[in-house]
Formats: sequence, structure tokens, C-alpha cells
Amino acid sequence: MPERPRILVLEGSNHTAGDLLQGSQPNWDLIRVGDPNQGLALLRSERFDGIYADTHDPALWSQAENLFQAERILAALADGVAVVNPDLRVTWANGTFEKWSGGPMLGRGFYDALGSPEILGPDYCPFHSALAGKAISTRLHCRDNRYLELHVTPVYSADNKVSQLISLARDVTSEVQQQQKLDALHQAGRELAGLSPDQLSEMSVEERVEALKLNIRRLTHDLLHYDVIEIRLLDPPTARLEPLLQEGMTAAAAGRVLYAKAEGNGITGFVAATGKSYLCPDTATDPLFLEGSAGARSSLTVPLLVQDEVIGTFNVESPKLNAFGEDDLQFAEIFSRELASALHTLQLLTAEKRSAASQSIEAVSREVVLPVDDILAAATTVLDRYIGHEPELAEKLRQILSSARAIKQSIQKVGEDLTATKSSTRTGEVAHPRLKGLRLLVVDNDERVRRSAHVILGRLGCVVETARDGQEALTMARLSTYDVILVDIRLPDLSGYDIYHRLCQAQPHARVILMTAYGYDASHSIVKCRQEGLRHVLFKPFRVDQLLEALENPTDGAVQNKKCGV
Repeated sequence: MPERPRILVLEGSNHTAGDLLQGSQPNWDLIRVGDPNQGLALLRSERFDGIYADTHDPALWSQAENLFQAERILAALADGVAVVNPDLRVTWANGTFEKWSGGPMLGRGFYDALGSPEILGPDYCPFHSALAGKAISTRLHCRDNRYLELHVTPVYSADNKVSQLISLARDVTSEVQQQQKLDALHQAGRELAGLSPDQLSEMSVEERVEALKLNIRRLTHDLLHYDVIEIRLLDPPTARLEPLLQEGMTAAAAGRVLYAKAEGNGITGFVAATGKSYLCPDTATDPLFLEGSAGARSSLTVPLLVQDEVIGTFNVESPKLNAFGEDDLQFAEIFSRELASALHTLQLLTAEKRSAASQSIEAVSREVVLPVDDILAAATTVLDRYIGHEPELAEKLRQILSSARAIKQSIQKVGEDLTATKSSTRTGEVAHPRLKGLRLLVVDNDERVRRSAHVILGRLGCVVETARDGQEALTMARLSTYDVILVDIRLPDLSGYDIYHRLCQAQPHARVILMTAYGYDASHSIVKCRQEGLRHVLFKPFRVDQLLEALENPTDGAVQNKKCGV
């Protein structure tokens, strides 16, 4: 024992214990305290050779016993607990807080002990606010990338002044990092299809898809840390899952044909069919698993959903058993929702671009087709005069006719290419493959009818030419070939019966269909034409389905040609 031992004396309310000890041991250095809390703080911060307590004060013993029991409880807590004095120095801390600080905290400044952490708020001066009498909560970011949720509560002395500050801290690192990852995923979703209007106007559909693929690869590696991924998109008409992006898959898996079916199409087909995510902890024991990457031991597959409808699947694989947990599932589902939204936005933008281009093509077509028809009619009339008389001039006229028709076909081909994708997936649309390439001559004095014929029938793939009167129609019929001729019975130069009869003779293999307004037929042309085999009459204004039914009827030509005597 040192020459002058330091003894901590816990005195009762009568303060006699210290006097008795001092009388018997005048050379000892006695440190007297009347509060066990103060004594405990001194034991933590200073060195003592012994403790002496007043055995005649039961209240003091009880308080000290409770205090030491509370210390043992606080020391075992997973949360950090520290007592801080008004100078912001730590007078006591449990083991959790000292673990975070890397050593003893007693006597050290609170912030210094934690390595001067960044105060993230919402209160940026929590201890000063607590000294003012408020219980405060804030968040700290410490040097080891640890995040602490800190609560500071003031403790008042008998004179109603703040004597101590109780600091309770909870480690929220995992929660913060998870939220950061979620925020990063949402931000990544916004970046997936994040293209400026100028970029969109300059990029083709294929370039947009490639840009999206590049973003997907980057974000899955950087955020989710997945090296093996596969994304497939659902083709609704066929239920086929078409590959969009594959990374780390075998050649056999990349070329595998899969459908959105719960059986026989692996986990991907099951997820697409049910719309439910699927965790495969062990590929060796899972009956649904089909090998994607070489040596894969576990996988995670989630649906791509837009408004609760499956548009595809997102699949990742790992060479480790049980590589994916519930957190991975949550992150994959969030990322997939963002991915599905980006894909849906891309589809809408593509459709919008196609629609705008298609409308432009239709506008050009509306302005061009009738003038080109006038060229065709005029050139055909001139050609009819010079055939057999001026071979060179006739050949030039034929070239003019061929070029005029090529102009119309080029415009129509561009429009078909723009709308091919949209038409192939449009639900409820009735296809008319028999009309594709059908050559039609529409004869009507009303320009609106001729223009409408181009718009309606051109969309269905028909090759449409028009004439304004009977003579133009007969000339074009003699020098060209048509599958169907639609002719109005009230032309300015020929009666309905005359034009019908003469067109049948000029085009014996074409079907001739008559049109009339309001059923008015003063010369009884329709009755006469029916006697010669007329099968279809369209009464203006007729519905499109009636027109299509007349065009798709394959028997008219044979009947009418037989009765016309050709």
C-alpha cells in the first residue's frame, strides 16, 4: 500500500464516517462523497486504494446496491449509454459506447471519444439544447462509417439545474445503409431511361434499347453487385419470353426458348406465369431450376410488373449456396419495378415516336396520293393514244407511270414499317392478310371518297389508284391490272350499268363493286348489273367492315365474268 493511500468514503446523511476514519488514519487521503452516483463516477475516472462506507446508514447501502446493479444492466445493453457532465466530458459509459470509441471514455470529451463525428441533424447542437432543458434526438456519422441515433436527456440537481446529461445511442448503420441503397435504386430507376428530349429525337429505337441495356449492366454491377443476370420480356400474343439482356449465361441458356407457363419453362416461366418472386437457395434440389450460368448454386427471379401486369422477368444467379436472402429479394423487387417502369416508358416513347412519324407519313400521303393519281390517269390517257404510233413516247409514258406508282408504294412502305411493331401487339385488332398487296381501282367523282380510300385501304396494305370519271377508269383498266374495282354508279360521263359492263370487259378477272348514295338509282343500274353477276353494292355512307367484307369475298369475279360473257 502506498505511503498515503487514497480512500473513497461514502458518507451517510450525518457525515460521521469520514471523521471516524480520519481520526484513526490521519495519513490517509480521504475523498468524501455523499452520493453513490458521484462515487461511481469517481471510481470510473480516478484511482483509489480502497472504499469506506457508513455502515450505519441503510439508505446509503440500498442506493449503492441498486446503483451497482443498474451499472451491470447498462453494461450489458446493446445500446450505448453514457453520462456526460455540463462540460461535455464523459463521467461514465457502458461497454458498448467504449467499444464504439475504441477505448475508455472516462474524462474524455464526448465528441472526441467518438472521433469527432459528423452531426447529421435534425438537431446540430444536441448537448447544448439538452443543457437548455430539452430532450433531444439527432443522428451521428462516425469515423468507421457507423451511424448512431443519439438521444440526450437532461438530469436535474436539487437546485433545479442540469447537472448531468444521459446519452443513449443506438447503432442504426444497417438501417441507414439499407435506406441509402433504396434511395440509390430509386435514383437508378430514374437514370435507366433518363434521356433528354434532344437525345430522344436523335436516337433510333435500337439506340435507345442499347442505352437502356448499358445502364442496366452498370447499375446491377455497381448497386446490386450481381455478375450473372438475365432479363426477358414477355410477348403477349405468343406468351414467349424474349431475351433482352444476358450477362454470364451459357450459350445454351441464352438460346433457350421459354414461355410464361408455370410448368416446363423453369423458374423464369413460373415467375412470368404467376407474377410471384422466387428464391432458389439450392439449384441442385429445386425441380424448377434450369441451368443458366455454369456452376450456379442459387438464384433469385422476380417479375417485371407494370400496373400489376407482368411484362417480363429479372433473374440473377450465384455460384454460392443460399447466396440470396430477404434483403436481396427486397432490393431486386424494387429494382425490377424501376426497370419495368423504364422499359414501359421506353415503349411509350417509342410508340409516341412511331405514331408521330406515322402521322407525318399519313399527312404526306394525303397530300401526295391524289396528285399522283392525276398523273397516272393523265399519263395513261396519253399512252392510250400513242400505243402503236410512237413507241419511244409510249415507253417514256410507261416509265412515268412506273415512277408514279413507285412513289406511292415507297410512302406506303415507310408507313407500314413504322406501324408494324405496334400493329403486331395491339390487342383486339383483326388482321386482314388477304388484303395485303391487293390492287384496287376506286372510281368516284367525289375527292373525299378517293382520299378516304387511300387512307383506309392503304393502312391495310392495299395498292390503291383512283379515277374521277368513267373514261379515266376505262383507260386505266385497259392498260393496267387490278384485283378489285370500286365504282360509283353516278359518274359525270357514264351510267352505272355502262361503266359496270365495260369494266367487266376491260378487266375480266377483276371483281367490280358498285357504290351508291342513299340507295338512289333512277336508271335501275343496280338491278341490271345484278342480272349480269353483280354481287356487292355498297350504300354510302358505308361502314369499314362492310367494305372489308366485300373486298375479301373471293367469288364475285367468277360469277360476274360468267354472266358478262367474258
